[in-house]
Amino acid sequence: MSGTMSQADLVADLKSSLHDSASVFTAETDGDFKRMLDASALDLTRFRPRTLLGTLLLQADQSEYAAPDDFVMYKSSLWGIAPIAAPRPWERNYPGRLPDAFETEVGGARMISLSVPPTAAQIATLGNQFLFYYFAAHAVDADAAKTTVKAADRSLLLLRAQAEAMRELAMRNIGKPVSVRDGMSGQPRNGTPSHLYSALMEEYERRAA
Repeated sequence: MSGTMSQADLVADLKSSLHDSASVFTAETDGDFKRMLDASALDLTRFRPRTLLGTLLLQADQSEYAAPDDFVMYKSSLWGIAPIAAPRPWERNYPGRLPDAFETEVGGARMISLSVPPTAAQIATLGNQFLFYYFAAHAVDADAAKTTVKAADRSLLLLRAQAEAMRELAMRNIGKPVSVRDGMSGQPRNGTPSHLYSALMEEYERRAA
């Protein structure tokens, strides 16, 4: 399995590795396999953290802002550090203690909330760009260059996707033995979906750590 990191190549290799089991997944345009790869890329974030820089455009007296689409977890703030450093406590324009930030959920939408709303004076002093670091989800894209999982972790991603396929087969109460080609070693594995799911996840977590 030595294709590119494009979604099409990853789907093709995943389907091939599942042998006859692939025929169970019949969603149009390979939707089942794309979903498995997306879930696997997200889970890989646990072991291959991806840190990005985000920006909130602050408004006075507003404490809640939409999180980026790929947001997984808040990390740290640069407001008062960059691009404008906060004045010292003894300076006339000292803005006071700056708000802390944390993640919340409002109406099913992920938000970044500030512990206290920023004031107009703070924004005038420090600017309205609240820069922050956050952990972002990995993504699989049709364009290989836009897939965020590194090529070195391609086999690991496919191994996790195979485990996801076995999990879905087990949930469909398929108890007969199936065969897959291990995403890391390329060796065949046989067993029930529930057994293979456990075995593949154990190998995935061992190799990813």
